[in-house]
Amino acid sequence: MTDRIEKDSLGEKEVPREAYYGIQTRRALENFPVSGIREHPFFIRSYVLIKKAAALTNMELEALDEEKGRAIVSACDEVLSGKFMDQFVVDVFQAGAGTSFNMNVNEVLANRALELMGHSNGEHGFLSPNDQVNMGQSTNDTFPTAIHISTLFQHRELEPVLQGLIDALRGKGIEFSQVIKSGRTHLQDAVPVTLGQEFDAWAAALEKALLHLNESSSQLNEVALGGTAVGTGLNTSPGYREAVIARLSEFTGLPLRPAPDAREAMQSRLATAAFSGALKALALELIRIANDLRLLSSGPTTGINEINLPAVQPGSSIMPGKVNPVMAECLNMIAFQVMGNDLTVSMAVQGGQYELNVMMPVIAYNILFSMEILKNFLPLFTGKCIEGITANTERCREYFENSPALATILNPYIGYLKAAEVSKEAVERGVTIRQIILEKGLLDEKTLDRILDPSSITGGAEK
Repeated sequence: MTDRIEKDSLGEKEVPREAYYGIQTRRALENFPVSGIREHPFFIRSYVLIKKAAALTNMELEALDEEKGRAIVSACDEVLSGKFMDQFVVDVFQAGAGTSFNMNVNEVLANRALELMGHSNGEHGFLSPNDQVNMGQSTNDTFPTAIHISTLFQHRELEPVLQGLIDALRGKGIEFSQVIKSGRTHLQDAVPVTLGQEFDAWAAALEKALLHLNESSSQLNEVALGGTAVGTGLNTSPGYREAVIARLSEFTGLPLRPAPDAREAMQSRLATAAFSGALKALALELIRIANDLRLLSSGPTTGINEINLPAVQPGSSIMPGKVNPVMAECLNMIAFQVMGNDLTVSMAVQGGQYELNVMMPVIAYNILFSMEILKNFLPLFTGKCIEGITANTERCREYFENSPALATILNPYIGYLKAAEVSKEAVERGVTIRQIILEKGLLDEKTLDRILDPSSITGGAEK
């Protein structure tokens, strides 16, 4: 016999004998064979930590039998050590609110606990996924709590990775601090900057994005656990909510705290929307920076060609010697995906009704997926792209010296209209601003050298 028979409120079903999951998970597998994508390991870990904290708290409050509680805790510890991960089989697109996944966890832990006590899988009259493992809980308070915890776990890994990119950009800002070049506004020549200043500005933008992420992540420390079905705490023992969250905070190393209003914490996903929005803001900055790098490195003979990006792979299957800005291109695609994920999160956040948001599974998946792809790629982008960038110093200086925008610097000395005439003539004749000024005797060479000194004209903001 390869299967066992389990029963739930809808009837009976066969479940693979070797499976630790049970009948409700089996129903979910039949109902939602959607993507083949399973929950993120951080999400599974967060959920099991919740179950462990709940079992210990219920034992402490004398609501849960000690033997059964200890077996549940032992089962939790085994999963947290990496065992039985293949038993969490529910698709990320599943029943509303995440009931399918909550029951997947409950069943795996119940059946392993039964096994530890010498009983058979499915012997739920002795230890039940609902009555013991899910004691004092509901999908409605555990799932949003797991979203917050797993997001915070991911954020702890994303933060240093993003900081590494910022540090690399700052390093290039120092390296290129003396490389003078023409600035550009409206994609047209503008007054000079240094190449280092451009890299420093990118670093500053990402520092702000990281600060925004950190600020929004602090809202996730408020959790709904203990609210059970609708935020009233029905079927929990007195003191359960505060005790279970305190224990969970200890387990996770996170400063978790009860949401001031457990009903709001069940209905609203505002904190997740804010964090997803911060990820989108980061994605927007990454897209902008990636595009600037692609433009600055364009060429080498028919583009701007002010910088060289490291060559990491051949760029064409037909054009020999072609090298493309593939790391920046990949970053763009990842950032586009993050933006799309945020739209999905936004639609799901506004999709709640009355006492519950049932769209939580898609919120969890998209936030964790966004962070996963950023966390995985940003170190590669830093090491294989940013750290290996070199400057085409002579090309930068050539653009600087030939830019008609240098006329702007002459405004205080010859006036706006005369400077405009000089700029126009320089473009028409294809010569430098310097040549026109000296030809017309508008300024002497010594004065002109002082006015156009690169170290003075790029440091106005610092002065």
